[in-house]
Amino acid sequence: MTIKSTKRILISSKNALQAAGNVILFGGVIVYPTDTLYGFGVDARNEAALKRLNTIKGRTGPMSVIAPDVNTVLSWTNISYHDWELVKKFLRGPTTIILPVKEGIVHPSILGKDGTLGIRIPSHSFGPDLARKLSFPITTTSVNKKNQNPLNNSNDIINEFDGQLDLLIDDGKLPDSKGSTIYKLNKSKLIVIRK
Repeated sequence: MTIKSTKRILISSKNALQAAGNVILFGGVIVYPTDTLYGFGVDARNEAALKRLNTIKGRTGPMSVIAPDVNTVLSWTNISYHDWELVKKFLRGPTTIILPVKEGIVHPSILGKDGTLGIRIPSHSFGPDLARKLSFPITTTSVNKKNQNPLNNSNDIINEFDGQLDLLIDDGKLPDSKGSTIYKLNKSKLIVIRK
C-alpha cells in the first residue's frame, strides 16, 4: 500500500485559500503560515479532525484558534465591555489571548479547564482570511511533534509530516520565531503566560 503524499500549494497561488478551505470543510488537516510560525489548521469544531491533529502531534489538551477580526472575537467571548476595551488593544500580530468563550464556538476538547480558549489574529493575512472565508475558528498550533522544536521551513515540514497532512500552504522558510506571546485575561488584567 502506498502512502499518499501531502499536496503542496504556493501561497502566491490564486487558489490557495479555496483549496485550504475545502480541505478543512471536509475534515482535513492543513499547514499554513502565520506571522510567527507555520500552524496546523483544522476545523476547531470538528472532533474527528482535532483527534487526528492530536495524533499527528502526539499530544492532547487546549489549542488556540485564528479569528478573522476583533468583532468576531467579541461575538465568541463572554467578557465585559470594560475587559473588551483592554483585550482589543493587544489582540493583534504575534499575540494570543486566552479568553472565556461561549458554548459551541469550538469543540470542548480544546478548551482550558475553565472554559477558556486561546485566540489570535496574526498579521500574516492567510489565517484570518481563511477563518473569514469559512466563518468558523480554525486551529493554530505549531508544526511539531510533542517536545520537539517547531518547524518553520516548508521543506522540513514535508520531510517530517509527508502523508500525514492533506495540504501545505507553502510560504518557504519563515523568519525564526519562538511563537506568539500568550496572555490570559484574569480579573480584568492580562497576565503573561508565555513570552
